[in-house]
Amino acid sequence: MPARLAGGIRCGDDDSVSTYRFDKLLAPRAIALVGSVAREGSVARSVLDGLRAAGFPGAILAVQPDHAIVDGLPCVPQIADLPTIPDLVLIAVPPPRVPEVVAQAAAAGAGAAVILTARLGSGPDDPGPTAHRIARAHGLRLLGPDSAGLAVPGAKLNASLFAHAPAAGDIALVSQSGTVAAAIVEWGARHGTGFSAVLSLGSVLDIGVADGLDYFATDYRTRAILLCLDRVADARRFMSAARAAARAKPVVVLRAGRHRPDTRAAETHTGALARPDAVYAAAFRRAGLLAVQDLDEMFSAVETLGRQRPFPGDRLAILSNGRGIGLLAADRLIERAGTMAEAAEAEGRPAGNPLDLGIDAAGPAFAAALEPILTDRVSDAVLAIHVPTVRSDAGEVANAIADTVKRVRAGQTRKKPLFAVSLGDAEAAREAFARASLPHFATDSEAIEGFLHLVRYREAQDDLMRTPDSLPRDFSPDTARARSIIAGALRHGASWLDPIAVNGLLEAYGIPTVPITLAPDKDAAAAAAWPIIAAGGAVALKVVSPDIVHKSDIGGVHLDLTSEADVREAARSILSRARRERPDARVTGFAVQPMVRRGQRRELIAGLAEDPVFGPVVVFGRGGTAVEVIDDRALGLPPLDLILARDLIGRTRVARRLEGYRDVPAADLSAIALTLVKLSQLAADLPQVRELDINPLLADETGVLALDARVRIGRSERGGHGRGHPRFAIRPYPAEWVRTLNLKDRTIRVRPVRPEDEGLFLSFFQGLDPEDLRLRFFGPVRAFSHTFLARLTQLDYARAIAFVATEVDVGGGERMLGAVRLHADANHESGEYAIAVGRDVRGTGLAFALMRLMIDWARSEGIGRVEGSVLAENRPMLAVCRRLGFTQGRDPEDPGLMKVQLPLAGGSPAGR
Repeated sequence: MPARLAGGIRCGDDDSVSTYRFDKLLAPRAIALVGSVAREGSVARSVLDGLRAAGFPGAILAVQPDHAIVDGLPCVPQIADLPTIPDLVLIAVPPPRVPEVVAQAAAAGAGAAVILTARLGSGPDDPGPTAHRIARAHGLRLLGPDSAGLAVPGAKLNASLFAHAPAAGDIALVSQSGTVAAAIVEWGARHGTGFSAVLSLGSVLDIGVADGLDYFATDYRTRAILLCLDRVADARRFMSAARAAARAKPVVVLRAGRHRPDTRAAETHTGALARPDAVYAAAFRRAGLLAVQDLDEMFSAVETLGRQRPFPGDRLAILSNGRGIGLLAADRLIERAGTMAEAAEAEGRPAGNPLDLGIDAAGPAFAAALEPILTDRVSDAVLAIHVPTVRSDAGEVANAIADTVKRVRAGQTRKKPLFAVSLGDAEAAREAFARASLPHFATDSEAIEGFLHLVRYREAQDDLMRTPDSLPRDFSPDTARARSIIAGALRHGASWLDPIAVNGLLEAYGIPTVPITLAPDKDAAAAAAWPIIAAGGAVALKVVSPDIVHKSDIGGVHLDLTSEADVREAARSILSRARRERPDARVTGFAVQPMVRRGQRRELIAGLAEDPVFGPVVVFGRGGTAVEVIDDRALGLPPLDLILARDLIGRTRVARRLEGYRDVPAADLSAIALTLVKLSQLAADLPQVRELDINPLLADETGVLALDARVRIGRSERGGHGRGHPRFAIRPYPAEWVRTLNLKDRTIRVRPVRPEDEGLFLSFFQGLDPEDLRLRFFGPVRAFSHTFLARLTQLDYARAIAFVATEVDVGGGERMLGAVRLHADANHESGEYAIAVGRDVRGTGLAFALMRLMIDWARSEGIGRVEGSVLAENRPMLAVCRRLGFTQGRDPEDPGLMKVQLPLAGGSPAGR
């Protein structure tokens, strides 16, 4: 069938999400307030005062049994007595009454409720969980308990306990902590920063961080999102929502409690290195979030995001009226790994970076120096710092800077960002910068942080869109062997693999190891060592015990043994010390290995740890016995590709030692990165592996070698939504969906799309004629940018799938024949599809087969229905949809489009 079979998704088909009943929460027409509105100073009265002061245009209804009217507001005994069904119910009653009020709200048909009451408990019969069960049964959404409320300034809605109503703006704030939210709102009030909405989540029963991210990611009133949290309950939902939001707009995250004591009992080096704060940081990085460390840095981010959009480039030019203050700013930038712009040519004006205008520089001097910097090509942004003096007025300088920026930008298509600092407390300067919508700061350090926030955000976006290298074709792990090894150990009740099993597991994933022989006693160890010694080598002898994880702690490793007598003596010494220091430990024998001379090899550590929130984590860093003391490590959430693996390596100090220096050749970075990808794949394939520790992993110019390793295992439990590893925070590549189709004497391979398929898609689209492309994308497509293609090939498998059909070309590579994709909404209620196939597969049935496969995937994910938009003239696509059971109808907003829909709940496989 020709590419005319294309059905498409309009307006960004990879970002369509919905959040159930958020319209009732954030845009209510009527609000009911349940609580002591008559008592001055009560929570309910405070919220009522806030609603009235904000000028809420809808109905405000009060429920208070013992009053008929309060301050001109009629009251009723219960929600059922209200004259209007409220969209939103605000609950401020004692804890025991909360379930009763929630039940009344649900029965009345309310859409959402905010529980301002605190301390509802977490036991199954406590008020909180009871209220949640009642609300869930009726589809009532709950915010809280212990919420400080919500505000939507643009809708004149302030149902919060904040001291001041937030001003209207385009930044959304989602905070688990009410006090942190209140602090940010107060800061915004003092600095003229507004919000599209503020949500105080409290002790989450229902609406959480992921829901807020999903909603504000697609809210056209929101340009950036601020996120304040101390914990994540559902890592997979959080990561999916965070990655989707970060692709759409800047998301800044502040986490409280980063340095709480770690109560885990890690049993390997990798487990000890994967501390919770480091895992959270790795998760935020992987999701593309901008992580800040404290409220000062958050305020800096708010100031920046409120007035400046992200921009390309990272070179900063610094302009000041003092050499010292300019150098301090430059020092701060360099310390934070920022980039100074090169000094521009003088051209009759002062030169340098930082550029010093002198202590008495006034407005005209700043204007004259600033204009050429704003138009040059050697810098990407400007930092203008002014220190008030008796000869240089802050307000005058601020106005000169603002006027110059406005004048220069009027003639520019690419408007260079400017960050302003006016030291001191000059109200006139702040007002001038605010009127010009220029980000302004009290100190140079805050301004540098603000500049770097946007640079880091753009870099994170680039990382999210970067196409990874293809994996080597010879990397095909022997998963059957690996699973057999794990299953055998579990059958015998083992929680640690023995050294032979560890070597077998690593070999199954192509990770080079040192040969090993197990010996039950000292004589067997001497016999196993003899062939190596006789050949002129030396051996290492290691204790084997399921109870001794760190062998060196009890002297359980002896090296450079060159005779049988040495081996026997080493075995006696190991046994003696083990019995003395670990009398409870079961010693099952000894491991004998040929000695490996380290030479110029670098000692690294690589492995897997398990975090209670985010699941498996890949750990990399400098290895050796002092690995935890050195603490040079970086963490990454699997699945990894080669780009992510290289980034992981680059975030460690040991990365510099991997480069060549003096007479030491550079280590093989590709081999190290590939090893990390292999460990990531091992984690995806084998949920039973709980911790894996390769220490040391030796690396030089010839590759890598696992010198010592240990693996902890346990039975896996199913969990999470959909298929895949039950504890992966990010859904791994769904390899189980690879298919081979035999259609009209052609063998066609269909598999889920991978990020490295960008080239395949480019070649395919370039081979389609303009009419084919119009049917797929509902309009002409003139260029296929990297960003455009990355959005089609870099998928969040928790929300979307794309299947690509290929066949082997004459050169032995893949040739793309077509693809189908489906993107689910945040609640998995529906998914929207798109499909395109090439002209040379017409009549083969490929389009029908791809649609069938996509529908099967949707059903397996629990998606309620599949829908799409098809041009009315696209009869072949509509015919396929009829054959598959889709209903069809005209799009009321566009008569040229047909809306097609296939309900899946409880249905049988499509087309059967």
